[in-house]
Amino acid sequence: MVQIDARGLSCPEPVMRTMKAVDAGNTEIEVLLNSKTSVENVTRFATNKNFKVEKKENGGDTTLILTK
Repeated sequence: MVQIDARGLSCPEPVMRTMKAVDAGNTEIEVLLNSKTSVENVTRFATNKNFKVEKKENGGDTTLILTK
């Protein structure tokens, strides 16, 4: 599983990093985020690419598990 730590980054950077992992052929991606907007944008991108999105919240951080 590929892990992307996009905490502290503003959009579109989290989506761009996720897109790079998807384009590389990864089918399991863990994305760490701490912005509601980034969570929404990465979730939208992943579902548009036919990934299942599992969301886990821990304090101010959110982990998205993307699987195909």
